[in-house]
Amino acid sequence: MDICREELAKMMDHTQLHPYETNESIVQLVDEAVNYGFGAVCVNPYWAATAKEKIGPNNIKIVCVVGFPLGQNKTEIKVHEAADAINDGADELDMVINIAALKSQRFGYIEDEIKKIVALGVPVKVIIETCYLLQEEKIIACQLSKRAGAKFVKTSTGFGPSGATAEDVALMRRIVGNDMGVKAAGGISNWKQAKKMIDAGATRIGSSKSVQIINEYDNSSNE
Repeated sequence: MDICREELAKMMDHTQLHPYETNESIVQLVDEAVNYGFGAVCVNPYWAATAKEKIGPNNIKIVCVVGFPLGQNKTEIKVHEAADAINDGADELDMVINIAALKSQRFGYIEDEIKKIVALGVPVKVIIETCYLLQEEKIIACQLSKRAGAKFVKTSTGFGPSGATAEDVALMRRIVGNDMGVKAAGGISNWKQAKKMIDAGATRIGSSKSVQIINEYDNSSNE
């Protein structure tokens, strides 16, 4: 798939989710998003208000993670966390699925949890953490997310033993069809990897290496 620089930049969720982030690193994250034209910054809820203030009138979305990174908070805790993030300026939510509930085949619980967060009124990406799932579980997680009204399914938190693969992205795209987005995240640190994900069906890329990806794209375009 051919993609121009502006399109690629708009697909990027420029991400900083490490536990040791500081005010200075979040400000830098936003500055880089503005300078490179990224579509969004992705932060922990603690930093949502800081990012919102720094972004100001710039057309950059704030993405907040919910139930991160294990997904095993109770539903009411996730809903409260999500609502608080929205109040602080989050435009989108990346919520971690309850993997334990999925593996225990508590599918109704998972669908209900996603629905309650979707009901808060902003686009929701469901992180299914593919590295822990069997093929059939990946399929079920995508089906539940779609039925519950999520806007995206997302591969990974980036905190598991492995991240996004083109094979998982292709599977997720096949299951959700063209009605939903697919976000590839986890271990994507260069343009070659990002392109593989896009070619497999990803419509959003989450990475803390967004600047490097764009710079490599520019270099490859000039060769």
